[in-house]
Amino acid sequence: MREQYRSTELDEEALAAGPMEQFARWFAEAAAARLLEPNAMVVSTATPDGRPSSRTVLLKRYDDRGFVFFTNYGSRKGREIDANPYVSLLFPWHPLARQIVVTGSASRVGREETAAYFRTRPHGSRLGAWASEQSSVIGSRQELVRRYDELAARHPEDGPLSAPPHWGGIRVVPETVEFWQGHENRLHDRLRYVRTDTGWRVERLAP
Repeated sequence: MREQYRSTELDEEALAAGPMEQFARWFAEAAAARLLEPNAMVVSTATPDGRPSSRTVLLKRYDDRGFVFFTNYGSRKGREIDANPYVSLLFPWHPLARQIVVTGSASRVGREETAAYFRTRPHGSRLGAWASEQSSVIGSRQELVRRYDELAARHPEDGPLSAPPHWGGIRVVPETVEFWQGHENRLHDRLRYVRTDTGWRVERLAP
């Protein structure tokens, strides 16, 4: 299976001064194109001895400080980030023949930021964060549903429910951010921002 990508060239002169501004431009275009969950990203982590793992999560916010998602800290990715903070993010926007690849270091956000976000989640999602010991082995789906139902009975929708202590935000501070634009004959554009002591340097990579 192979596709010929036909799109506008990505030119250095057209880039924003920094990667987060450029990300905001492309993210807005992905949303305007009605891509399914443009905030879905593949998060790759690794153990201290280099054994990798990947999964898709939802980006929940971004700003000049980096990219934020939320997770159970006891999950595989949470444990691996605690042991080895270097991660990669991938936004695969296939209908636009685009992808963004971020590398950087991850750390937990403050509890106030976690609590503020948790309050915005649907009640069912808040219950799910308490019900699931993410990445642990369970006997059956029924076991998970039973935990959820017990929590739902104790915490009605109109009642308070705080964020679990083992659950919260992760912020990825980028060291490099690559913007990839597909073209015919594999002559793709790859422009990468690299963090330096004085700001960001842009370099072009061979496809």
